[in-house]
Order: sequence, then structure tokens, then C-alpha cells
Amino acid sequence: MELFQKRSFGLFLIVGGINTVFGYLVFALLTLTGLHYSLAAFLATVIGVIFNFFTTGRIVFENRSPALIFRFFLGYGVYYVLYVISIGLLKHFGLDSLVAAAIALPPLSVVSYLLNKYFVFPQANGNPG
Repeated sequence: MELFQKRSFGLFLIVGGINTVFGYLVFALLTLTGLHYSLAAFLATVIGVIFNFFTTGRIVFENRSPALIFRFFLGYGVYYVLYVISIGLLKHFGLDSLVAAAIALPPLSVVSYLLNKYFVFPQANGNPG
């Protein structure tokens, strides 16, 4: 079985792009209001998770089960920790919070796909559950 199935990964990238823009806009707005980047990232992640659960579950993994929301939150808990660590590390090297967040997003998108595919929606697209 391929780690990245063309159809699901392609859809994930498209839907993820929409989700990323949504989450980044929330993060940017919160940061620009003066919130610390870690709090802004936390709030943007919580708001984004709710939005993302419906788009990712329904469109990418063809699963509408609301019972998976807990797993989805756990997966994004891992994502959030990695996101804040990444931003903090990049800020340590002198980058602005918004630039650091933008740089961290591409590699974290891959992490997010793998978490969704193998942890949140493992029975989708032929994955064992």
C-alpha cells in the first residue's frame, strides 16, 4: 500500500490549502491584534480543527462520522505542539512570527496528512482500522 495514495493525497492538498488559508488568516488576525503567537496559534488551531474536521473527513477521507472528532482533536494536538515549536525555533533565528508560521506550514501539512490517514480516518481508502 502506498504511503501517499494519489487521489487522497491530492484531495488532501486541495482541501488542506483551503484549510491552511483559513487557519493562517485566523492566526494572522489574532497575532495582529496583539496576542502572543502561541495563544494565537492555539486559538487558530481550535477554530481551524472544527472547520477542517468537516472538510477533511467528508471530502478527502469520505467519512462523515462525528465520533472521530476526538481523534481529530488529538491529531491536531500533536500538530499544534509541532507548530508552536517550529515557530519558536524559527523566531530564535530572527524570523517574524508570521513568516515563521508560513515556513512551518508545508512540512506540517505532510505530518497532518499522515496523522489523518493513519490515526483519525484509518479505515478510509482501504487502510486497516
